[in-house]
Amino acid sequence: MHPEAVNQARPAMPPLLRARLLTILIAALGTAAFSVLGLPLPFLFGPMAACLIAALAGWRLAGFGQVSIGARSILGVAVGASITPALVGKLPQMAATIAVIPLYIVLIGAIGVPFFRRVCGFDPVTAYYAAMPGGLQDMVAFGQEAGADVRALSLVHATRVLIVVALAPVLLTGLYGVSLSEPIGEPAAGMDPAELALMAAAALGGWKLGERIGLFGAAIIGPLIVTAVLAMTGLISARPPAEAILAAQFFIGMGIGVYYVGVTLRELRVDVAAGTAFAVVLALLAAIITAAVTLIAGAPPVEAFLAFAPGGQAEMTVLAIVVGADLGFVVVHHILRIVLVITGAPVAARLVGIRGRDP
Repeated sequence: MHPEAVNQARPAMPPLLRARLLTILIAALGTAAFSVLGLPLPFLFGPMAACLIAALAGWRLAGFGQVSIGARSILGVAVGASITPALVGKLPQMAATIAVIPLYIVLIGAIGVPFFRRVCGFDPVTAYYAAMPGGLQDMVAFGQEAGADVRALSLVHATRVLIVVALAPVLLTGLYGVSLSEPIGEPAAGMDPAELALMAAAALGGWKLGERIGLFGAAIIGPLIVTAVLAMTGLISARPPAEAILAAQFFIGMGIGVYYVGVTLRELRVDVAAGTAFAVVLALLAAIITAAVTLIAGAPPVEAFLAFAPGGQAEMTVLAIVVGADLGFVVVHHILRIVLVITGAPVAARLVGIRGRDP
């Protein structure tokens, strides 16, 4: 058969598969580059930086859908494994810092809404949901329902996570003198196969059950709850293996970078710039709140900073693992923040008369 006939008969690679293969190649190259250069967190920052650069350069990248979401379940298991009777016994000691969370949310809104409204020129509902420190998907969904500019909201919250994740290690090492090289877990080969199987079941079962009952952040919170039950009963006593946590970092970093595919110059100039400026303000605010709760409530500085840093829950969990922080302390505060924003933001919007754009 003629070669041209063979080529014509061969089915073309689907565009989505091509884009995903390109994405994982770029992410892998970023990881390798960060590793060779000795830069911190190569499995998180390498894919994030490489995919961000490629996306801004106009390359056609694509996320991995359920695979990327499922990678977060590994972090849910890691956090759940830290929920022990000893941690539960320490919850009363966290009361003072937990009580700061509602005030912290109000302070963020009081700064953010006027900033996005008056400085950035956003309409009232977009400014409101851009300022709320909740999960990206939740704030976009609430904003869409209320008539916000969904694309602007998406870019602002994605940029908030990106900048906070980038700034947090600098502040952690510069202000608190911590190392980013704490052991993240044992190799899989050295762990009990039965416990690994339990972890896998908790990750998948908790994630899917959480989705079925409509649990917010199901990929993390579902596995967290299931694993916490297993940890409290002594059936699980370790984090997921190091290889699994590195894989979670890889997909999370890649996902942050891919979010900027298709961004326009105007969006960079307005929405991404606004998100960047606000994220810097939030990082500084988190440092101030950390100093206050450390002095007044005696909270551990590193854990307090990670607990109040308004990045994504998954991303802050990764940082807590690599600096050897108390995962339970950090996650309790983030869960409370997200619950309060998700349940309170729509109600508060109605109370203050936040309305969408005029048709």
